[in-house]
Amino acid sequence: MLQELKQREKEGNFINVGLIGLGTMGKGIAYQIGLTPGMRLSFVADQDIKAAEAGAKLYGKPTHVTADSMSALRDEKLKCDVFVEATNSIIAAYDYCVAAIERKAHCVLMNAEVDAILGFSLRDAAKKQGVIVTSDAGDQHGVLSRMMEEIEMWGFEIVQAGNMKGFLDRHQTLEGIEPIAKKLGLSTVQCLAYTDGSKLNIEMSIIANEHGLTPLVPGMEGPRAEKMQDVVNLFDFDKYKGQGRVDYVLGAKEHGGGVYVVAKSESAFQQGYMNYYKVTNKHPYYVFLRPYHLCHLETPRAVALAAMYSKAVCTMRAGRVTDCYAYAKKDMIAGTRVEHAIGSNEVYGLIEEAKLADAANRMPQGVLDVEGTPDCPVFKRAVKKDQALTWDDFDMPDSRMVELWGKQKSILGLK
Repeated sequence: MLQELKQREKEGNFINVGLIGLGTMGKGIAYQIGLTPGMRLSFVADQDIKAAEAGAKLYGKPTHVTADSMSALRDEKLKCDVFVEATNSIIAAYDYCVAAIERKAHCVLMNAEVDAILGFSLRDAAKKQGVIVTSDAGDQHGVLSRMMEEIEMWGFEIVQAGNMKGFLDRHQTLEGIEPIAKKLGLSTVQCLAYTDGSKLNIEMSIIANEHGLTPLVPGMEGPRAEKMQDVVNLFDFDKYKGQGRVDYVLGAKEHGGGVYVVAKSESAFQQGYMNYYKVTNKHPYYVFLRPYHLCHLETPRAVALAAMYSKAVCTMRAGRVTDCYAYAKKDMIAGTRVEHAIGSNEVYGLIEEAKLADAANRMPQGVLDVEGTPDCPVFKRAVKKDQALTWDDFDMPDSRMVELWGKQKSILGLK
């Protein structure tokens, strides 16, 4: 890949990239594309023009800078082979992706929320235009997908796709997380979604839907680990009974921020090699570890895969096997509004098997995250802290999110 990109650079045959969302990750992506041979940023856009200008400065080459994201996508004079969506919106992100697809640009999603919640609709639209929509290569689920493809090529059976979580507090609030968010340079909403586990569950839902995996329990087991070598003793893999799972470990400081895969090989022949290679195992289960994921540094790989080979990192090819469902963050009274569902004071999200949760009329967390309207979902009855929430618990506004969710259900053949 690198040699092909260098040849493109030499020939002036650049992959033209459009980037919307110049927050923490977007700025990093802009900088990284500036370092990658064979690529150029055709435009950077953010509703905060100063953020867009800062991203353009980090990119370090001439590019179009605007606060009007949609106009940039619709301007045919601005070349765009691949569009990178790096906002933390959902509906606006969906509209940006649709506009990119309509102009036959591939879409790379550094936005797990729009990926998980409306990704099937986007992929349906992309297929009709002959382009692809893919998860980013550097987020946890993208890294896991790449690892799992290689591990399966080795002849191992995938047992568990795992994430490493440093800290988790499902009942944390926007007010409580504000000092940490400021220290990390994140929005309070974004930081809260990380802290209360909603982001983790959304990302693991995407990789589950790529490989047909499920959680053993709602929200996964998530045992505490001192070190990653403990993984072989923290889970009872035998009780999975051949069904691949998603899960995570909490607190393994030595390898915080990475991902891992547990895979199975019954081969005594292979066992000898694995022991020689010092792969952590409790035969027949082996732990393959990547102790980091590098987010923006790896985005150009997803861009190049899409542009040069029409290959996706992760596309949820197994279908909607799982989803992330809403739970009450505290005791709620009737009339409470849900202002922002992913990273909110009212709900957190847990991954569950979609078929079972849908049959129980459960509320997908993302559907509560309406945006662009003052009309929010409202609790129509009191619920208890940590209660699994259903559609019957809410008065739902006549929102764009509900409309798009209904459209996607139709695409997926759901009632």
